[in-house]
Amino acid sequence: MADPTRPKRPRTPKGRTVEVARRLVDIYPEAICELDHTNAFELLAATIMSAQTTDARVNMVTPELFARYPTPVDLAGAAPGDIEEIIRSTGFYQNKTKSLIGMAAALLERYDGEVPTALEDLVTLPGVGRKTANVVRSVVFRLPGLAVDTHVGRLSRRLGLTVEEDPVKVETVLGGSLAPAAWGDFSLRLILHGRRVCFAKKPQCDACLLEDMCPSSLLSAGNH
Repeated sequence: MADPTRPKRPRTPKGRTVEVARRLVDIYPEAICELDHTNAFELLAATIMSAQTTDARVNMVTPELFARYPTPVDLAGAAPGDIEEIIRSTGFYQNKTKSLIGMAAALLERYDGEVPTALEDLVTLPGVGRKTANVVRSVVFRLPGLAVDTHVGRLSRRLGLTVEEDPVKVETVLGGSLAPAAWGDFSLRLILHGRRVCFAKKPQCDACLLEDMCPSSLLSAGNH
């Protein structure tokens, strides 16, 4: 006989997404972005630099970068070699430098030096894809934006929220299960869970408050 005190496991991907979102609010009351920033321009730059590295590593270089180049005008006019030297430790520093300078120049040329709020405008900036655009939209402007990084993609599949591999398709599926106003915080909390509990190689299932409804954990503790 079923235990009436045990919560029922949602049977559909949408139901699981809604329940995961509900529980994540309890686990992480504050949905925080771990990239240090004080404005949209800084978060845009920091998110561009976060590709293929950790937020902690980016946070080590941004104080000097933002002190020397606090505005799009400053960054657009920077010597590439100077930027490369500052951000070298984040990896792919030459490509990131081109993106940073190009992004700043584009802001000046097309948006009067202001970071645009529309997704279709943000993704035209050098180095800015949907993930970065959605981070900026949701964190700074508090507009709907569901950023799908490696953590969000991995956890979404493990938890049975989607079977999609493509980040845009994952974003579409998850977004269709939640109210637009909830997209940003859901993404941030899923990222936090991926960094603290549901690791890529050795997920801590025994410490996970989503374990009872996770298809991956239910199949086998070692089959992730």
